[in-house]
Amino acid sequence: MTDVTVERIDALKTGDLHDLCDAADDAVKAGGGFGWVAPPAREIMERYWKGVLVVPERILFVGRLDGVIAGSAQLVKPARNNEAQAHAATLTTSFVAPWARGHGLARRLTVAVEEEARSSGFRVLNLDVRETQSAAITLYEDLGFRRWGTHPFYALVDGKKLAGHFYVKDLTPDTP
Repeated sequence: MTDVTVERIDALKTGDLHDLCDAADDAVKAGGGFGWVAPPAREIMERYWKGVLVVPERILFVGRLDGVIAGSAQLVKPARNNEAQAHAATLTTSFVAPWARGHGLARRLTVAVEEEARSSGFRVLNLDVRETQSAAITLYEDLGFRRWGTHPFYALVDGKKLAGHFYVKDLTPDTP
């Protein structure tokens, strides 16, 4: 049986950093990158992940398959000076390496970010996704995210314009 776990992390051990970079590289190569079209040099990828951990507005979650980091997602809090949007957080940089798909990691990562946002007092969770990421779109819609808009020129991949979809989820409890 496969052991699937998700955890919030505040520090990366050397082995975890390597696993995270490997999983991110694989996801980018498979078209599920989070901004990158091709994996950057390893030192750039390592600096990126180390940087995530020092930004107070970012919370990193990792998904493990049999103890190996196979994906991640981040909760991004609004800037402290953004009083008008202090109620809304963003789910970003969510991916699962192709070799680890089909075990529910993406769902668990998304739910973990949503639970963290809710417990931190956020009323809204936003996210955006490329139109080509159909599995992610299906997952987000299944979890109750509502598409509110589409940007027709969201990304440029291999010279091709791609649309991006924007989603929102109300995190406030239902009231009668």
